[in-house]
Amino acid sequence: MALPSMRKVRLDKIASSTRHLRLSHDVTISETIQAPKAGQVLAVRVKGHKAVYNQIEDPSGRLLELDEGDIIAGVLGSRRALRGYAGVVPDKVERGDILHVLNTGGVIGKVTSINPEVGPPREVEVLGAILTFPVLAERIGVPADIATGAVPLRDDLPRCPPVIAVAGTCMNAGKTSACARIIKHLAKTLNKRVAATKVTGVSLRRDALAMLDRGASEVLDFGDAGFPSTVAGLTPRIAKGLLAKLAQAEPEVIVMELGDGILGEYGVQDLLKDPDIRRVVKVWIMCASDPVGAWGAKELMTKVFDLPIHVMTGPATDNEVGRCYVRDQLQVPALNAMTQEAEFVGEVVRRLSAK
Repeated sequence: MALPSMRKVRLDKIASSTRHLRLSHDVTISETIQAPKAGQVLAVRVKGHKAVYNQIEDPSGRLLELDEGDIIAGVLGSRRALRGYAGVVPDKVERGDILHVLNTGGVIGKVTSINPEVGPPREVEVLGAILTFPVLAERIGVPADIATGAVPLRDDLPRCPPVIAVAGTCMNAGKTSACARIIKHLAKTLNKRVAATKVTGVSLRRDALAMLDRGASEVLDFGDAGFPSTVAGLTPRIAKGLLAKLAQAEPEVIVMELGDGILGEYGVQDLLKDPDIRRVVKVWIMCASDPVGAWGAKELMTKVFDLPIHVMTGPATDNEVGRCYVRDQLQVPALNAMTQEAEFVGEVVRRLSAK
């Protein structure tokens, strides 16, 4: 018999940010939400109509349209996106509160700023906290949290295969595309066992699936470590936990994507400074959106972080104008991962083999 503050609901859609909890569509919720925090799973009802940015990704990676009245499972979290929404986890969340879908992965929070390109955020009404029942013989529910069963964080990284790190000047700079092409070449042309990870950003299954599709033997991201998004201060421990977990399967190389930009608010800078990460990364690839971004990335990497850029790619290298600038003025190899795939991956492999 359900307790007074509990009731059953049927979920219409389940967001990919909840994926490793393997929620069923029939869940029990608590209508009382105590101490809301990032990672907690909520049941919410979609309100109103929206034509743009109106999809969520389910645990398989399929994109689903949101309809008014849908009951969905999403994860409380924050977002700080230049080309999307910015939002936070409210200090207090109650049944009936109006929150917002912050990204396609189903991260839920309170929007604090919007980008005109995506319009007003999709509003959702809070129904309650989804409960899990860890002790089968007892009907004692605990709030579902994606930290449950997550990959443990680590303070050290004693053993790790060589890492190829792909960073960028901002979101949508071509990082995942570059990762996918490197993985394809290593796995399918050179027959190497390749693992991959995305260690910063906001939860979305799409990028991990792109790496799996190109031949990665195993892919983990920060969501597998229990985080709907990353913040400064925690990213080195998250990354070391993920790298250590992947290393257990003994891949020959790990491709690591640093989501967002090197000046963003997801904690990339902490990774660039961390001694363990710097030790295991053998190749640094930078994706730049334009020549100014390429120049800024070179300045930051060499003068602030004391790190090389072994290859520059991204939209700044889309044609010979940008490539000439990067090569001649910045003295960095410039190769477009999409239009010069063979040359790009060849340079990456050459750099990796030289270490």
